[in-house]
Amino acid sequence: MSRTSLVIIAVLLLCGLPASAHAATGSVVSCKTISFDKKVVRGISLPCLDNQSSLIYQSIRGPVVVNVFGSWCEPCNQEIPHFLELQTTHKVSIIGIDVEEPNMKVGRNFVVKKGITWPVLFDTTSVTRGIFGLGVPVTWFIDSKGRVTFKHIGLITSTAQLKSEVRKYLKITL
Repeated sequence: MSRTSLVIIAVLLLCGLPASAHAATGSVVSCKTISFDKKVVRGISLPCLDNQSSLIYQSIRGPVVVNVFGSWCEPCNQEIPHFLELQTTHKVSIIGIDVEEPNMKVGRNFVVKKGITWPVLFDTTSVTRGIFGLGVPVTWFIDSKGRVTFKHIGLITSTAQLKSEVRKYLKITL
């Protein structure tokens, strides 16, 4: 990495601006990075906030942490820093599902503002209520076979708690 690049990153960090390329450019992460089973052709299809792809929820394969949130949800906002910290380990994938927004633009703006650097699906019609229930935040831990190994309903209060659940329910050493 060049000296100029290091200086730019340092300035961004000192100014409190997101250092992520996606956040810095005002874009969201493509959902094409999500691991899924191509044999699954039926289920709930959700568009990606990248506005270029969609995915059948039931096809997702892990190990992955799926966080269901809304920009309007204060507990959801409170737990984002814990997911950002988990993302820095590069040991487990994270997928967001944004629910109950008035439109995709609101979701995209929220993701960019918060510096979210993982793919985010968008539930345009609240169809996932049948899977996740009515309240958010909800975090699911899904293994490589697509099985839900744990459902955390409510606020994740610390990075230590989130990492502990990843270790316990996805068997990943962080």
